[in-house]
Amino acid sequence: MTLQWVAVATFLYAEIGLILIFCLPFIPPQRWQKIFSFNVWGKIATFWNKAFLTIIVLLIVLFLDAVREVRKYASTPAIEKNSASRPSAYEHIHMKLFRSQRNLYISGFSLFFWLVLRRLVTLITQLAKELSNKGVLKSQAENTNEAARKFMQENEKLKRVLKRYGKEEEHILEAENKKLLEDQEKLKTELKKTSDALSKAQNDVMTLKMQSERLSKEYDRLLKEHSKLQDRSGKDKKGL
Repeated sequence: MTLQWVAVATFLYAEIGLILIFCLPFIPPQRWQKIFSFNVWGKIATFWNKAFLTIIVLLIVLFLDAVREVRKYASTPAIEKNSASRPSAYEHIHMKLFRSQRNLYISGFSLFFWLVLRRLVTLITQLAKELSNKGVLKSQAENTNEAARKFMQENEKLKRVLKRYGKEEEHILEAENKKLLEDQEKLKTELKKTSDALSKAQNDVMTLKMQSERLSKEYDRLLKEHSKLQDRSGKDKKGL
């Protein structure tokens, strides 16, 4: 193997190891979330997307090169032509075909596992967030249930107290209602007396008004007669 394919194979084994570590059942997603939230990951986050795309491009180029090599050495006319010129060409061509196929598998699985690893990290992060949200919602639901249970207990206590003192309160309410009815009758009676007195006072006022009008008319008549008498007495004096 050349140096580049040794590096790709090492990268493939590292991917397999990381995937197996991520899939360990005794490590919860919350623990991975804490690990992913370290400051060191925040510092390299700006270079992570670029590195991911760069590795994807390199693996695609190596995969396409391996496909080209496999198609080159898997063709039957090339094998027959080379085997006619040299006796050991057939074994040499098959050795190169085997290497190209091995490189194809290594690059293909490296590309596949790299995408799986990226998706696995994303799913673990989302699962950790959902579990944390679920824990918060669960605590809120428990607090709400506890508050509802206390409210129901207090409501039951109030019902018992109301049942215990309900009869006494009914008697008190009846007595108060009876007293209010009596006070209402008294007020009606007093109001009737007051209205009668008011109507009587209004009648007296009208009578006095009519009498004052009559007196004023009688006074005017007397003034006129007095003035006439004075005029007559004055004329009699002048005749004498």
